[in-house]
Amino acid sequence: MDNVYAHTPRENDREWHDLKDHLVSVAEIAKSFAEPFQGERVAYLCGLLHDLGKFHPLFQMYLQKQADGENARSVPHAIWGAAFMYQLYWKKMKHPHAWKCFSLPIAGHHAGLHSPAYLSLTFEENLEKQQSHFLEILRQAESFLKEFVFPSIQQGIETLSFSETEREMWIRFVFSALVDADYLDTERHFHPELSQIRQPTISINYLWDCFVVNQNQLTNQANDTIVNRVRKEVYEECIRASDRPQGLFRLTVPTGGGKTRSSLAFALKHAVKHQLDRIIVAIPYTTIIEQTVNVYRGIFGDDAVLEHHSQVEVDDQKETGDERIIQQRLSAENWDTPLIVTTTVQLFDSLFNNRPSKVRKLHNLSRSVIILDEIQALPPELLKPTLDALVMLVKHCQTTIVLSSATQPFFEECKFLDVFSSVEVKEILPPVLVDEHFQQMKRVDYDIWKTPISLQELACFIQQQKQLLVVFNTRKEAKECVEFLQEDEGVFHLSTLLCGAHRRRILDEVRERLRKNEPVRLISTQVVEAGVDLDFPIVMRQMGPLDRIVQAAGRCNREGKMDKGKVIIFETKEMSSPKGPYKTAMETARSLLAKKQPDDLHNPNIFREYFRRLFAAVDLDSKNIQKARETLDYPLVAEKYRLIDQDTVSVIVPYAEALEHLRMWESSPSRHLFRRLQPYIIQLYRFEAVKKERDGWLREVADNVYEWLGDYDEKVGIKEEVHDPFSLIG
Repeated sequence: MDNVYAHTPRENDREWHDLKDHLVSVAEIAKSFAEPFQGERVAYLCGLLHDLGKFHPLFQMYLQKQADGENARSVPHAIWGAAFMYQLYWKKMKHPHAWKCFSLPIAGHHAGLHSPAYLSLTFEENLEKQQSHFLEILRQAESFLKEFVFPSIQQGIETLSFSETEREMWIRFVFSALVDADYLDTERHFHPELSQIRQPTISINYLWDCFVVNQNQLTNQANDTIVNRVRKEVYEECIRASDRPQGLFRLTVPTGGGKTRSSLAFALKHAVKHQLDRIIVAIPYTTIIEQTVNVYRGIFGDDAVLEHHSQVEVDDQKETGDERIIQQRLSAENWDTPLIVTTTVQLFDSLFNNRPSKVRKLHNLSRSVIILDEIQALPPELLKPTLDALVMLVKHCQTTIVLSSATQPFFEECKFLDVFSSVEVKEILPPVLVDEHFQQMKRVDYDIWKTPISLQELACFIQQQKQLLVVFNTRKEAKECVEFLQEDEGVFHLSTLLCGAHRRRILDEVRERLRKNEPVRLISTQVVEAGVDLDFPIVMRQMGPLDRIVQAAGRCNREGKMDKGKVIIFETKEMSSPKGPYKTAMETARSLLAKKQPDDLHNPNIFREYFRRLFAAVDLDSKNIQKARETLDYPLVAEKYRLIDQDTVSVIVPYAEALEHLRMWESSPSRHLFRRLQPYIIQLYRFEAVKKERDGWLREVADNVYEWLGDYDEKVGIKEEVHDPFSLIG
């Protein structure tokens, strides 16, 4: 066959994508991606073989029909390069781990990672039933195999000493390198102009220089207060610690102590010192993301920060040559920028996923600094696999991780968690200084109401206050409270069913009212309780996990302008009983508070006791994910590992410029245009989206991306009653 192609010509162009060029290019890119975690030889071979099946004349005929505008049935191709390695390493060389390292990523580069058991059965069936098809591929690819593949096989593969779960994650990272390389080279063919946009224009060194200038300006403007003195000491310790070798670090800072800014200072200077590629800030609450991104863009400029909390969920469960699906696949994020702010859900669900569009970005976690903000918010029932993955990153991927919080869990002190035994947790701030800071930052008095009150009674109390923040466990109770107060002046509401741009505007207005001493009563779910820069004289927090209560208290007298603010812990008569680990955490907090004085909440060591009790009461791998990982059952791991128990979908709401950006993205799907939609997206459970679409409230604009067609209220967001996926997560 004279001319063999990987893809049809790009639009308005006659230039086909040469298959040999594509395979070699993908191999080279994947090799460079896999170098930090010692996977370059495996990734290179996977790149060479991932589209081996396209050498068959039937696939070439399929491409020609696609180019001619004919409807043509797709010809599966991903399985054959994987089958080649299966036959070579299992049938001939009897090397059980080698065929898995190669075959799993190759076979899954379109449809996702399978389990070895499923794949070996598929190989046996295909090799038996389609032996002639396979032999024809090898015949057509003979010269390519001799020139590129066989010399690479003779070099052997990496020999690395891994535990079973480390091997599982390592194969996932090789898969990520292959998928991203494939997508990038395909994008370079179809959209060379977008490929040019990807060329890095901002470096870590540039970001550090910008940060130093901004920090000097801030320092010169700061007043000499206790809060600012603590922030200065935290910043200086972070700068000092940044010169230390890469590894796992812990940053413990009381709320309001400048943790967000100082952790970024550590990350930037540490990345410069060790010549790392990027900084990833993972945050459990989208409200904090919006605030953090605004701060960062104020320092570095709009284009320097990638805000990523919603994903284009494309159909990557099957092979296809359909160009529309290919375009959507190319728009999936790969985190190739130097500063990313994302959600904890996005980070960890991707780490344990098996779908190409989700896993594409993982290789870029290597040679990075990852700041895990509010680390205490990780679901306890997933802690064993979660922490095990973090250790893998530190040990094998040249990654530095910062566990950042005012309410530190101290995982290594739990007898049920031994995953940190192979790495040292380094304290950024000396423990003595941490204790001093917590005592110096005692800015509130706690008041625990012993008797539950009704929502109506609570609303009457709220009406008597000029400025206060009330944080509920669930959106339902928060919304009911707002309904009692909706005629009052200065009542605002926040939940995850308001889009980010809307929440941002509300927070700006709330801050302005606080500054002018005007009436402002903010009724919120947990989206506001950690890290959000608010400064109320009174904060009320519904009884919940101890760390959530103290985090909410950080929104009270934040700048220390009052002698003491007031934090009220309350329960309502209507309060529904949560289930699972959240209920266990609430009961643990209630039990602990019954034996403590309110002032004990200012002692950081109370969280040592609290988390020891909590971790002893919760199964830290309740879904037996580690066992599934040991057998490389990637679909089962993806099914079981969910920070949010059920699937969610992205819903674009009609707020501000959302629909204008949506129409542009629909006409020309791209990663760049989808980023513009991020501030206008909320998340709904998939089962609800199906019902809402059937009832005419939603229109699907891409796989798992919808447009909201119903009302969008200035107070409560979308008006149809829906369940909040983040109601007990933040």
